[in-house]
Amino acid sequence: MKLEFGFGTGKQTVEVPEQNLLGVLTPNHVQYTHTGEAAIKYALEHPIGLPRLREIVRPGEKVVIVTSDITRPMPTSAVMPALLDELDQAGVKPEDVTLVFALGSHRMHTEEERRKLAGESVFSQIACIDGDPTDCVHLGVTSRGTPVDIVRVVAEADRRICLGNIEYHYFAGYSGGAKAIMPGVSTRAAIQSNHSLMVHPMACAGRLEGNPVREDIEEAATICKIDFILNVVLDEHKRIIKAVAGHPVQAHREGCAFLDKLYLKEIPERADIVLVSQGGAPKDLNLYQTQKALDNAKHAVKDGGVIILIGSCKEGLGEHTFEQWMTQSPDAHSMIERIGRDFQLGGHKAAAIAMVLEKADIYLVSELPDSLVKSIFLTPQPSAQAALDAAFAKLGEFATVLAMPYGGSTLPRAMV
Repeated sequence: MKLEFGFGTGKQTVEVPEQNLLGVLTPNHVQYTHTGEAAIKYALEHPIGLPRLREIVRPGEKVVIVTSDITRPMPTSAVMPALLDELDQAGVKPEDVTLVFALGSHRMHTEEERRKLAGESVFSQIACIDGDPTDCVHLGVTSRGTPVDIVRVVAEADRRICLGNIEYHYFAGYSGGAKAIMPGVSTRAAIQSNHSLMVHPMACAGRLEGNPVREDIEEAATICKIDFILNVVLDEHKRIIKAVAGHPVQAHREGCAFLDKLYLKEIPERADIVLVSQGGAPKDLNLYQTQKALDNAKHAVKDGGVIILIGSCKEGLGEHTFEQWMTQSPDAHSMIERIGRDFQLGGHKAAAIAMVLEKADIYLVSELPDSLVKSIFLTPQPSAQAALDAAFAKLGEFATVLAMPYGGSTLPRAMV
């Protein structure tokens, strides 16, 4: 069977013998009534757990809208027009609205990138800025010791509206909701404190209740209050098929429940070989982001198997500390030992990759130099087809295969 995997703005094609293929993990069939702009308008008209936004904000208030940066597929430009219309109905003037791109620990945008993310019309109407993690306000500390240090323009706003797309997150359970605040517009030290909770066994994809990372995030968002959220769920083609609005926890939970219906995949057994991609740009800009698909794939592979990770990574490894850990560690296992005694943001993803390497080999199909890939304990492959051929050569002609074309969004759950 011929399969295609997103690779940057292009594709990788691979032929998998049908007798070896256990399945292709694509989204479940789910009924939905509103898509695109209609879904956004419906969500704004039917908020969950709160009144309509136009009944919450007041004329003259300074309103900040926090949205995702370029490493996320959040379609900000598609969401903003209806949101601005809602604010306009409340009497809020454009000069009192600021769109803040939540960088977390990521790089700043160019003006062209900000313009593209916001959309030309929105960019010309309101201020569209990057959150500046060097200019923050200390608002308090969570019960788990995480400092709530928030980008000043967000902390000092009268109203905070948070946008996001909901997908699985390998230790926060799901993206979206209060993640726009923590880690979105927090300091690196605050993010590091929150993310250090990832070592807890309950901090895993698809879990909310009892997940210390998610609970810490949502506690931070009670200290830096979120007035309203607007989150979306995207299909495999990045189209909006569900939107939820309103209370930062209640609305988020409804979005997560919808995501489970769409992307939680029961599999009869784990496979010898897993082919996985983030689905292409922008999710595979670097290895730091592409790792999310790898972490989901680990739930589908047998011990001693091979994960074929397909991602452009055209911007390299993607984060300074992550790069240091990956390139300067003597071996993969040392990163696991190190994270237990010396948690560092960035290093946490290096350790996560190392944990997968304890279980399976990782063949990487990317635009990274082979020498770099080898130095970070992965096996470079020139194409997805070459990688699959090499995996069969290693594991035998009867090796079983699972394919995950949208690995960052798809969460396998083995029944045995």
